[in-house]
Amino acid sequence: MKHNNSSNMPANSLPAPCLVDNGIVINKSDMLRLLRGLRQVRYIHKQDTEITNTGEGCVMEAFADTAQATLVANRSLYLNVHSFDYLEMVTTGAETSFVLVQDSRCLCLTPITPTAEEMSVHPLDAAALEAIVTEALSASWDASLDDDRHFL
Repeated sequence: MKHNNSSNMPANSLPAPCLVDNGIVINKSDMLRLLRGLRQVRYIHKQDTEITNTGEGCVMEAFADTAQATLVANRSLYLNVHSFDYLEMVTTGAETSFVLVQDSRCLCLTPITPTAEEMSVHPLDAAALEAIVTEALSASWDASLDDDRHFL
C-alpha cells in the first residue's frame, strides 16, 4: 500500500526530533523556544566540575546573536544561545532543568514555580495587563473627546 505524503518532506528524509522532558537540543531555534518560556529560575554555573556561582533570577531575554554575550547579573539573565554548544533537558522528580553547555562550562537553569501566595499577589499575565491598559487608554480618549465637544 502506498501512503500519500501530504507534507513537503522528501520520501527519504527523517522526521523532526521529538524530545519529552529529557534529551539534547542542538538546534538554536529550538533552544530559543525552550528558554523563552522561562521566567524565574534557579541557576548553577559550573566551570569544569567546580560550581562557580549559584543564585536565583529572572530570564529577561533569550536571543541568538553571535556578537553578544550571555549575561547573568543582579538577578537578571540575558541568554544568548550562541554562547552554548547545546542545551540538555534533564528531568529529576517533577522538575525539568535546562543545562546550557559550552566546552567545560555549563549553566543549569531550573524553573521556579510560583507559590499560590505569590500568584495571588501578581495574578495578572501579559494579556490581562494589555487589556487593562487598552481599556484605560480608550476611556481616556473618550473623556478627551467629550471635553472637546464642549468647546465646539
